[in-house]
Amino acid sequence: MKYLGAHVSAAGGVENAPGNAKKIGASCFALFTKNQRQWQAKPLSDQNINQFKSNCRTLGFGPGQILAHDSYLINLGHPEQAALEKSRLAFIDEMQRCHQLGIAMLNFHPGSTLKKVSMDDCLATIAQSINLALQDVPDVIAVIENTAGQGSNVGFAFEQIKSVIDRVDDQSRVGVCIDTCHAFAAGYDLVSREGYEKTWDLFDTIIGFDKLKGMHLNDAKKQINSRVDRHESIGKGQLGLAAFRQIMADKRLDHIPMILETPDNDIWAEELSLLKSMINP
Repeated sequence: MKYLGAHVSAAGGVENAPGNAKKIGASCFALFTKNQRQWQAKPLSDQNINQFKSNCRTLGFGPGQILAHDSYLINLGHPEQAALEKSRLAFIDEMQRCHQLGIAMLNFHPGSTLKKVSMDDCLATIAQSINLALQDVPDVIAVIENTAGQGSNVGFAFEQIKSVIDRVDDQSRVGVCIDTCHAFAAGYDLVSREGYEKTWDLFDTIIGFDKLKGMHLNDAKKQINSRVDRHESIGKGQLGLAAFRQIMADKRLDHIPMILETPDNDIWAEELSLLKSMINP
């Protein structure tokens, strides 16, 4: 079974996200539990928490169908100690908010070297940041998102993600989210049949399907290996419909939240219908 949804608005309170997902015909969803462009946020109220949980139950969204996303400001591999501590505290707060809401997974971009430290040093710092968060907050799985490799971002190669996972103490609580646009921009071919199979064979060999906790379904504005993170609507970019037909037919990718982050939220319902039509055609 494919869980298909989008990163929906939580404006007015996190409790509104499940209803926003249901309106577009989603069977899963992503959300920010706080303003993603601010460091500080007021604590979740008991009303926020209870209503969110109630709405999820009523609308049929279980823990495996919700993928929270952390703030874009956080850099768990920051090379400067003060900024690193700020990011770590913010990440722990995000994990705690997920735990309060009963959300099992927090998706995050791994981090950036800012061209001040080596790749390996950055990856080691990210792993230690994850360890600190897992020690502080129970249950929630830290889900590493692959990047496009834009700028000084790390995590664009499967080997880099594996390097982080290998240094996490409790590996039962770390997973991966594959963004199709990011993977394509980083050089992974998801379009040709041969390239598609090679990409997932590499993923399984290096990381393993047991670590795949979610996907972001985005077409790409730029060509393969561009290292440019620019999302496009499904079928309107360089990936085209071929990539998504293969994804929808791939049973290895069942039972994980597959989230649209495409640029036009007015057509999310149409995009979800299109993706659903590709299942068992």
